Amino acid sequence: MIVYLEALILALALAADAFSVGASVGLLHRTPRQLFRLSFHFGLFQSLLALAGALTGTLFLHYVEEYDHWIAFGLLSGLGAMMIYRSLRGDDHEVSNIDLTKGMQMIGLSIAVSIDAFAAGVGLPTLDVSLAISVSLIGVVAGVATLIAMLVANHVKNWIGKRIEIIAGLVL
Repeated sequence: MIVYLEALILALALAADAFSVGASVGLLHRTPRQLFRLSFHFGLFQSLLALAGALTGTLFLHYVEEYDHWIAFGLLSGLGAMMIYRSLRGDDHEVSNIDLTKGMQMIGLSIAVSIDAFAAGVGLPTLDVSLAISVSLIGVVAGVATLIAMLVANHVKNWIGKRIEIIAGLVL
C-alpha cells in the first residue's frame, strides 16, 4: 500500500505543470470538447514520456536532464508572454481564433508539461509497483488535474474578470 502511495505522490508532483497550464488554457477554452482534448492529451503525454523514460533508463538521461527544464521554460514562457500581450492589447477576437487545444499548440503544450515525466520515468522501475500501473496512474492524475484546473479557471475568471489572463500569463 505504501508503494502505491509513492506512485501517487510522484503522479501528483508531475501533474503540477499540467494543472497550472490547464488553468491558464481554461481561461480561453472551455467547451466540453476542448476540456476533453487537453485533459486527454496532457494525461497521454505524461504517461508516454514517463514510459519512455522508464524504458530508456539512465542511458540517455544525462543528455536530457541538463536542458529539459529550459525547453519547458521556453515553451511556457512564450505562451505566458503571448497571453499577457494580448490581454493588455485587448485582442479578444484574435485570441479566440487560436485554439490551444488543437494542432501543434496542443502538442507543444503537452510536451512542455510532460518533459519532466521523462526524467521521473527513469526511477519508475525502482518502485515495487508494476510499470503499467505507475504509468497509468501518472496519466490519469495529470488528465484529471488538467480537467479540474480548466473547470476552476472559468469560475475564477468570472469572479476576477479580465485581469486573470495577465495573472495566468505570469504563472506560466
